[in-house]
Amino acid sequence: MYVKTFGVLAGLAMLGVTVAGSESQGRGGAQAPDPAEQLIRTLVGRLDLESYKATLKGLTQFGDRREGTQRNRDAVNWIAAQLKSYGCEPEIMTYEPPAPRGGGAGRQGGRQAGRGGQAGQRAGGGGQRGVAPPATVLEEPVRNSSGGSTLYGIRRRAGVNNNAEAQPDEKLRALNAGPVLPPPFPQVYCTKVGATRPNEMYIIGAHMDGIGWGEAANDDGSGTALVMEVARVLNMPDVTTDVSIRFALWNGEEGGLRGASAYVAERQALQGQPGEPKWLGMIQHDMMMWDHGMPRADGTLNPEQRPEADFNIEWQSNSKMAEESSKLALAVKLAADKYTTDYPGTLGPHMTNTDSTPFMDIVPAISMRENERGMHTGAGWNPHWHQPTDLFSTFSDKDFTLGLNAGQATLAAIAELAGAKIRQ
Repeated sequence: MYVKTFGVLAGLAMLGVTVAGSESQGRGGAQAPDPAEQLIRTLVGRLDLESYKATLKGLTQFGDRREGTQRNRDAVNWIAAQLKSYGCEPEIMTYEPPAPRGGGAGRQGGRQAGRGGQAGQRAGGGGQRGVAPPATVLEEPVRNSSGGSTLYGIRRRAGVNNNAEAQPDEKLRALNAGPVLPPPFPQVYCTKVGATRPNEMYIIGAHMDGIGWGEAANDDGSGTALVMEVARVLNMPDVTTDVSIRFALWNGEEGGLRGASAYVAERQALQGQPGEPKWLGMIQHDMMMWDHGMPRADGTLNPEQRPEADFNIEWQSNSKMAEESSKLALAVKLAADKYTTDYPGTLGPHMTNTDSTPFMDIVPAISMRENERGMHTGAGWNPHWHQPTDLFSTFSDKDFTLGLNAGQATLAAIAELAGAKIRQ
């Protein structure tokens, strides 16, 4: 016997979601439990903070996982083994990066960071432990060069640490000193095959590579662990979905969205053929744990997660699929309103510089983050971004819980959209 989900997200017919009728009434006018809501709460309840932390801690054993290094390949293999243990058969895809132009992976990562709307900030600044970079009080709002967002208030410099000596941990410094290996480079995904519409799928992604001579715990171990935990729950033996779901752990994001771009270039034309179901939508997760608020005037930030912390659910307003993407974002927002335990989700139209970008003119595509990419991250709200301090030990349970809550929203929304069922 199966309990089936029923549509509950209004206005999402384009995404294949219908509107639920009124709840049935029990004796005396009391409302009977909604089986669809009960099912989703059961699935969301299978996410666990300690399991999320353990998966993230496992990723950090490979240091910053810079694209093209042995530690990066070891991490890909470790992720593949974890996915297999969940019952989701991993597949390895390789890609060839473009020829470098004037610098290696670290320099390209710096250019990528600069394109995120830092409004003229210099790369390579600040963020190291005990050092507060200069802060700038904006006399007037500053328009970003990409993403459409605007900087307000106080900002501090942000950039990429390329100095090995900035990492005080000798073992971690040695781990991150490994040479860059020749391409092709690998990335891994696995697919839960749909029970009734296997030739259609949603893609849930995060990038597993990082830079900065830390452990890339937040950027983007936090998103990678989130996707892996959602994969673990949805691949449990008693769970089925109507449509397929692909869990993609992209590589090469820091060098310019290389892995996701290669996937789109190779697979877009193959949709509907064996092995590549038609894409229904793409949900990306990129930096999920740090929402401590705006920098102070002296450049420091609140050491604690702010009580009003939230995670951002973004689409790109000038993309070809903007309307459809906004509906997908709304589906996740409404799921967050109903099923997250500690922090809410908020909507924003300024998605940029993440692995959903190559998809955004093709299918509904959204990005989930700790902050708005251009207005907040690009303005230096996270002192650990691309820094040696992006370590598992830097973050508190309040930070980890923000990441877990984003996972709750994604799991709840995708269970609704993909037609999840639980065998009784």
